[in-house]
Amino acid sequence: MNYLAERRQEEKERRRAEILDAAENVAGSVGWDELTMDQVARRARLSRALLYVYFQDKVDLMYAICERGLNALRERCDEAVANNHTGLERAIAVSRAYLAFSQELPVYFDIMARCELREVTTVNPPPNEAACQLAGNSLQAMMVEVLAGGIQDGSIHADPANPGLTAAVLWGFTHGAIQMACARARLLEYQGVDRGALLEQAMMMLRRSLAAKP
Repeated sequence: MNYLAERRQEEKERRRAEILDAAENVAGSVGWDELTMDQVARRARLSRALLYVYFQDKVDLMYAICERGLNALRERCDEAVANNHTGLERAIAVSRAYLAFSQELPVYFDIMARCELREVTTVNPPPNEAACQLAGNSLQAMMVEVLAGGIQDGSIHADPANPGLTAAVLWGFTHGAIQMACARARLLEYQGVDRGALLEQAMMMLRRSLAAKP
């Protein structure tokens, strides 16, 4: 690639990042349901026509933000794994990292949850959806590796000995607990349930379900 082509590619990547930054800011202000492509274009200080050069519609934009969120979550999970030693402690640390991520980066968590509800395109997905799927698969593979390591070191029980299945259940359980704490906050308060206590109970149940029996 020659110098001019490199400059053009760098400019394209910079503009794309600026659009995503703008979209995240708008989503944080008005919510994803109220976000429009016009608002994103204005925030990014570019024409609506140029915005569509980078993202064909709002769904395409959503997948690009989701990929960003998954990559940010992966960094936190990698740090959680590096700072713990047994498979069990790593699995719980990853779940806690996801919990902290949802609280500190709610726009990413919301968009990731929305993407999870969409039907997956299995044949020739659009580039941004494909990148999102790849980032999600990477997280799943990391969790499978953590669980398999825990079975090997004896901290996680080996029944059922299917780390892939267990990783999917672990993700679903953690994600569901976080969504309940966020979306049903008023109902939980009415029922006398503290959100923090609910999430700590979820972490305790995860530990008990994964821990090797003495």
